[in-house]
Amino acid sequence: MMVVTGAVGFIGSCMIKALNEAGFNNIIAVDDFSNEQKNKNLEHKTIQEKVDRAFFFEWLDKNFQHVEFIIHLGARTDTTEFNKAIFDELNVHYSKEIWKRCIAYQIPLIYASSAATYGKGEFGYNDDESLIPQLVPLNPYGDSKNEFDIWALGQKEKPFFWAGLKFFNIYGPNEYHKGRMASVVLHAFNQIKNTDKMKLFRSHNLNYKNGEQMRDFVYVKDLCDVILFLIDHRKNSGIYNLGSGKARTFLDLVKSTFKAMGKKEDIDFVDTPVDIRDKYQYFTEANMNKLKAIGYSKPFTSLEKGVEDYVTNYLIDNRYQ
Repeated sequence: MMVVTGAVGFIGSCMIKALNEAGFNNIIAVDDFSNEQKNKNLEHKTIQEKVDRAFFFEWLDKNFQHVEFIIHLGARTDTTEFNKAIFDELNVHYSKEIWKRCIAYQIPLIYASSAATYGKGEFGYNDDESLIPQLVPLNPYGDSKNEFDIWALGQKEKPFFWAGLKFFNIYGPNEYHKGRMASVVLHAFNQIKNTDKMKLFRSHNLNYKNGEQMRDFVYVKDLCDVILFLIDHRKNSGIYNLGSGKARTFLDLVKSTFKAMGKKEDIDFVDTPVDIRDKYQYFTEANMNKLKAIGYSKPFTSLEKGVEDYVTNYLIDNRYQ
């Protein structure tokens, strides 16, 4: 059995689809299943059992001998939430309990870290584990992810295989429920559909022109391919970047969205909200050499092709992956 936490979320549900396509059908889906909109993400997927996250450890203690792998994608991911206690409970303590059981029960583990750990990028975006304790995230979400990375690296006992993946800016199907935290592609699609225009955040940094803030955008299908590779690889444990390796501007992304929708470009700029302005990242780009060095060689989807696939095959008809 394969366990996927965060199963009804954006990335978790896409991961289950990828597992099904790779021949894995005995999947234990772990999450809070109270959100009916999110539950739509699991439709037309093959799973063996749903387990509420509150009862997962009790379930695992009884069924560990049947578990082949844990893919821990469940987390509180809201970068605008500033209640540290929420992140301590869901992102740090919960992850520690999974880690400890993976050691006790000899289960390999992949877990989601985040590029939010890099803060403003003072130390670059290199997944050198010796630099991790020096990183300065910009919000409690990033702090929680970095705190767990540091804790994991400091443990004398570790699962026989484990990998922490620093997700960069993931976009793709099954994020309809995410609201403000959805990718810019989904926001762009909705704005363009409703108004034939798109508003982007104005730059408040003299080093960047409006719309030329840069992110490492990575298609969720590429993320799933990396996890499938690591499930099979099961060596070279450690923390890895997971981005495309190529920073692109928000203007590039929005122009690709207009093109995929067959619409004429009409882009305007608005001030970045005050509550996130001083914590805004103007540039991220994953150094992907470490993952490539252990044998991952599949090319990442270009921004243009990823946006085209997402818009034409999912968003236009409100489809799920």
